[in-house]
Amino acid sequence: LDMPPLTAADTKALAYSVLTDAQKHRFEENLELDFSFGLKNLARFRGNLFQQRGAVGAVFRTIPWEIKNFDALGLPAVVKGLCDKPRGLVLVTGPTGSGKPTTLAAIIDEANRTRKDHIITVEDPIEFVHKSQSCIVNHREVGVHTKSFSAALRGALREDPDIILVGELRDLETISLAVEAASTGHLVFGTLHTTSAAKTVDRIIEVFPASEQMQIRSTLADGIRAVVAQVLFKRIDKKGRCAALEILIANSAVRNLIRESKTFQIPSMIQTGKKYGMQLLDDSIMELLTKGWISADEAYNKSNDKTKFRPFLKTPPADFTEV
Repeated sequence: LDMPPLTAADTKALAYSVLTDAQKHRFEENLELDFSFGLKNLARFRGNLFQQRGAVGAVFRTIPWEIKNFDALGLPAVVKGLCDKPRGLVLVTGPTGSGKPTTLAAIIDEANRTRKDHIITVEDPIEFVHKSQSCIVNHREVGVHTKSFSAALRGALREDPDIILVGELRDLETISLAVEAASTGHLVFGTLHTTSAAKTVDRIIEVFPASEQMQIRSTLADGIRAVVAQVLFKRIDKKGRCAALEILIANSAVRNLIRESKTFQIPSMIQTGKKYGMQLLDDSIMELLTKGWISADEAYNKSNDKTKFRPFLKTPPADFTEV
């Protein structure tokens, strides 16, 4: 920018200009803050404030006002069908910045338009805002409307919801309550930072103490409906981005694998379950690569099995042991 570098006083003044008095107090007490805010006719923003070397730092992400539908996002029909489930647990996973909230927003928006139910979202902070359409939508923000994800989930079980969106399954108590809610007749959507369907199942089970893992395997096997693991790519054929998806649909064979501690067989089950709409992440990446939408280098970097993508690289790295 053609302007002098910002001083510590400048960054603090800029950061504080979008905070409420309560948020300023929380930031000064905790030394970091997650929050969101909107600018009329422009966009919403998700922000994080932090202290560094005697100054205030801030990171902002844009959240569009417009919620894109499945066609605009290029999501397959099987993902659209997830919003019709009467109950169960649906997980959307992927690394940071892979578009998980955008995919979940499309699913919740579809449910909001096509069902006549009560939707509760618990987020930190609130990202996409859904106006009540055919459904009643209540947004709750951690730190503002509730003390924690687990407290909000415990309360939600008494608030007559049909659909619950949990912004992030962070800890044992939150995961336990989400699985319980899915098993007691609610449709629960949540996110995790995992890179494949099998790792997602393992991550949920491994959070629990060893003495409880057999029980949670059985409960999770009964409650889980689908896992969508996604990675975002920058398109090379035109401006924009596209997502590669791994999709696991929990049929009876998948449930048995979870119960019997055979999650390492899930990838082969996905390969044989294409008629249910299942697909492996690497197959989805390969499809985008052969269409000419993404670069070979990015496909290689974000794939799970890198040996598949080495032939497409102009100069393959000597060491490809990275997973």
